[in-house]
Amino acid sequence: MSEDKTPLGIDAQFQRHLDEGRFMLQRSRKSGRAFYYPRVAEPGTGATDLEWFAPSGRGVVYSTTVVRTRPPAEPYNVALVDLEEGPRVTTRVVGIPPSDVRIGLKVQARIEQVDGKALLVFAPEGSAA
Repeated sequence: MSEDKTPLGIDAQFQRHLDEGRFMLQRSRKSGRAFYYPRVAEPGTGATDLEWFAPSGRGVVYSTTVVRTRPPAEPYNVALVDLEEGPRVTTRVVGIPPSDVRIGLKVQARIEQVDGKALLVFAPEGSAA
């Protein structure tokens, strides 16, 4: 059987990085501006000189809300995190109760397996969670 040589789409490339345990962002080579969610052209300029790079993973919670679900499912949070490199990411903060996530909390990116899929989440900076 021959190997499929079809190039991966942008979403699939991003997911492949996560599956390999790497959080990667895109940026324009010319402007150096990083952005999230991955796309085929830089927002605002349309530049296509894009490259993947490994960001620091450090960020600060910009906004958060607790999603309360029917038992037995546990509540969880949905947060906006401003990355050190500039982009804002929609994510979850793990390792602390959802109601303890606060605006201004310093967080660090990590990749977790959820239902068999690698997902980008954040934990409080310095936590072992």
